Amino acid sequence: MEFRVLGPVEIVGDGKRGALPGRLQRILVGVLLARANRPVPADTLTDALWGDRPDPRAAQKLQLHVHRLRTALGEPDRLTHGPDGYRLRVQPGEVDADRFESMAAEAREATDAQHAVRTLRRALELWRGDPFDDLDVPVLADWARRLAEHRLLALEALYEAELACGMDAAVVAELSDLVRRYPLRERLHAQLMTALYRSGRRADALAAYQAAREALVAELGLEPGPELRDLQRRILDSDAPSPAAAAPAQLPADTRGFVGREPELRELDTLMAGDGPALAVVAGTGGVGKTSLAIRWAHSARARFPGGQLYVDLRGYGPDQPRTPEDVLAGFLRALGVEGSAIPSDPAERSARFRTLADGRRMLVVLDNARDVAQVRPLLPGSATCAVLVTSRDALAGLVAREGAHRVDLARLPEADARALLRVLLGDRVDAEPDALEALVARCARLPLALRVAAELVRSRPELGVTELAAELADQQDALDLLDLDGDRHTAVRSVFSWSYQRLDPWTALVFRLLGRHPGWDTDAHAVAAMAAAPVRRTRRALDALCRAHLVDQLPGARYRAHDLLRAYAAELTDPSDDPLAADRLRDHYLGAAAAAMDVLAPHETERRPKVSTPDSELPPFTDAFRWLDTELPNLLAVVRQDPSVAPRMSGTLWRFLDIAGYHDDALTLHTSALEAARAVEDPQAEADALRVLGAVTFRLGDHPTALDHLEGALTAYERIGNHSLRAATLNNLGAVHGSRGDRAESKRCYQEALALYERTGQDALRPPVLNNLARTLLALGSPEEATAHFEQALAAVADGGDPTSEASALCGLAEVCLATDRAADAPDYARRALDVARQSGHRTLEGTALRALGVAHLRLGDPDQATHHLESARAAAREAGDSELLASVHTALAEVTETGHPTPHPPVSP
Repeated sequence: MEFRVLGPVEIVGDGKRGALPGRLQRILVGVLLARANRPVPADTLTDALWGDRPDPRAAQKLQLHVHRLRTALGEPDRLTHGPDGYRLRVQPGEVDADRFESMAAEAREATDAQHAVRTLRRALELWRGDPFDDLDVPVLADWARRLAEHRLLALEALYEAELACGMDAAVVAELSDLVRRYPLRERLHAQLMTALYRSGRRADALAAYQAAREALVAELGLEPGPELRDLQRRILDSDAPSPAAAAPAQLPADTRGFVGREPELRELDTLMAGDGPALAVVAGTGGVGKTSLAIRWAHSARARFPGGQLYVDLRGYGPDQPRTPEDVLAGFLRALGVEGSAIPSDPAERSARFRTLADGRRMLVVLDNARDVAQVRPLLPGSATCAVLVTSRDALAGLVAREGAHRVDLARLPEADARALLRVLLGDRVDAEPDALEALVARCARLPLALRVAAELVRSRPELGVTELAAELADQQDALDLLDLDGDRHTAVRSVFSWSYQRLDPWTALVFRLLGRHPGWDTDAHAVAAMAAAPVRRTRRALDALCRAHLVDQLPGARYRAHDLLRAYAAELTDPSDDPLAADRLRDHYLGAAAAAMDVLAPHETERRPKVSTPDSELPPFTDAFRWLDTELPNLLAVVRQDPSVAPRMSGTLWRFLDIAGYHDDALTLHTSALEAARAVEDPQAEADALRVLGAVTFRLGDHPTALDHLEGALTAYERIGNHSLRAATLNNLGAVHGSRGDRAESKRCYQEALALYERTGQDALRPPVLNNLARTLLALGSPEEATAHFEQALAAVADGGDPTSEASALCGLAEVCLATDRAADAPDYARRALDVARQSGHRTLEGTALRALGVAHLRLGDPDQATHHLESARAAAREAGDSELLASVHTALAEVTETGHPTPHPPVSP
């Protein structure tokens, strides 16, 4: 049952829409819904129904209307009567207004602008008009006003998020219409000005400010507020506006108890205050506080950078491989609103795209823990409006010489500041032992990291004094220093670590040592529990204890990471008696978790993925499988580097996620490792699987000859081993490659052979993508009737909703068939349905394809304004998806709208 109040009041049940017969019935339902699941007195209902018109038969009439409503509901216990009045029983989510409020709240909590856009679009699509439409009833007035205001807030949040995604030109038309309808909403005016300015229409942005000012003065007698005035000033100064929601804010939390470093902070202030490009390097030994200084300064200066703050730990020093510039650039581009599939595969193109997006933004980029100059250079934005702050143990002399960076050499804390830090961390108790305080500062080598760990040791044991701690550290110093052969000044830190480690209980100490064996940079409690063969709850308690001891840091999202010095120390402590199967359990855990996440993300492909045993470890809840895979991908790939034999299974498990998310570089590396591993053990099935997915990724990267070689090799291998299902999947990929090369006849043959194989094996669930691809080929070959039949077959096959990509693709295809056969009146319905499915599944290419079909259909139906609006949105979607063919077809349609008013239909690009 569904109750609708966001427009005319309706009841929908059993798939049928129930337009209620008469105004009084709609009022009755509206008032009962306003107090859903609570008794509503009969007097309240009669007042709402008949108001000031007294009627001696009002009670009998009310009973008649209630009887009719019960009949319409079809469930007698839905509407009951008791001594306090009538009660309408409503389940959570049955009222469209409640679902709207829930989705709007979800969007407010979203950290990803793309997710916020999709959620708000779905929420706003619930609206069919004004709340309660024509029901001017006092008892409903407050609810209606509140809903209408919340709709406006959701619209403002939507355009804020779309601006954050770079959809500047696409939102101009909608915002222009909204400011005409709501001339007193200053936030809408600000968004329109921002969109116009970013679209290169500076004069129009300033004209929009003038129009806003005239409306506010005329209606309210007030000048625009400070936000609008500041925005106008910034546009006049050519300072690109960047609303807060549009800007990335990636800085980690500021360090608690930060003391000293005033000269260095002032020096950074001076460096970053100039008008030209600012580039500074904070250099110093491990544990000296480079990151803390950089983060403290960045937080103090963030107001100077309204364009956002990007942060990345480059992992330059530690047991793992440093992060590559290509991976970092991919993350930066995503933070700036670029969809994964739109991220260029070429490293130089990624760097150029980043510089383009950063140009004109007042943005801060913090590159933490850099290894060398080569790692940093591709990440420099190049705009005079951006500032870059780098930290490294290396002096990065090349960056100073060539790029003009200014280096801030960070020495160990001065003695006074070191004592002040301990005083902040320990309070007045240090004043009672001044000599011991001096000794402890010396034992910790005046390194902030060591001082913090030592302070926690004292805090955690009330019977321990500063004197005792300093004495024990002195006893251990010589023995621990013997373990250091490189002469690094941080040797003294290890004595502090050792003292802290020895105070751990055996179980917590084991967890600490296991962290030294984990191949990734950060992790969650489930993975550590798998290594330890322990319950997650017990493992989390140990990790919390390590956090309290400052041996591990807890990161957002319930993740854990140790400073690289501590990771190295934990690795040194690895005991031969520790469980030798920990690495195997971790491998099995990540494989099993990845397979479970993919079963949620792509359930229709479960049978096609390699069989992975369910691990003994406890798996995380996959409430957002895509996000889990995105977060854990570095660890999944690290497991493969640690144990290459797992590459074939990991490749076969992750290939679809890597394709959807646009991780083509990682896919190429993983699938190549899988091919090498399969050949090393002479596994023909694994070799064929690796060739198939390598063919798919090289096709995505535009290397068609290599893609054909891989796919034809896979086809031969599958035929030899008799795997008809994956032979069909390979033929589907071959058809796509031949189609892109212009050989539609060969493309058609491949698709038809793939369908025949699926029919032979009885795998109907795998047929829809091939049916859609064949239908597009038939449409391109001039056979719309055959194309329609295949699209409809695909649609029928995915009626259970298990394959949203194929469903949206089929609906887009049917819309294009309508446009190609002069049935434009039928196209909008297919296109809107496709748009709904594409947005819900997050498929940006199909969203753009549906928007293009919708735009062309509106033009055919005589509505050029709506046509232009949808085509502009399609263009934005195509750009974000990086789909050049779709973008070209949208540009063709827009040009023909302008020039002739009759665009030529263009079949959508096969997903």
